[in-house]
Amino acid sequence: MNSTLTVSWRSVQLLRILVSGIFLVAGLNHLIEIEKTVSRIEAAQFKGFAAIFGNLELLVILSGIAMLIAGFSFMIGFKTRWAAIVLLAILIPISITIQVGQITTLGPLFKNIAIAGGLLFFILNDIKTIKKQKL
Repeated sequence: MNSTLTVSWRSVQLLRILVSGIFLVAGLNHLIEIEKTVSRIEAAQFKGFAAIFGNLELLVILSGIAMLIAGFSFMIGFKTRWAAIVLLAILIPISITIQVGQITTLGPLFKNIAIAGGLLFFILNDIKTIKKQKL
């Protein structure tokens, strides 16, 4: 069955801009507060999962840079699908390391799940085919 869905171009732009905001802020925080971010990872119940990927300080720096670059690209709509893939690839290990271990506070975990849903929208849909509509 082939289904089509018509959505407002403005709603797609707005979703992209709003979802990118958390990555821009988090990326900047990773680079400004490296030690604080590393300490938060070290205090996490599943810190061993993050350690699989290497040196925590280097991971924080690299993820901060990647979140800023991919977040900005996502925000402006440049290589949107690839930016969403990169952001999701960063979001998943962060969610497992930090939020899953804090099972008593489910809000942050479900926030990340909602963000992942927004990213999946752009990964799974060909945004180029959405026609610009005047409101």
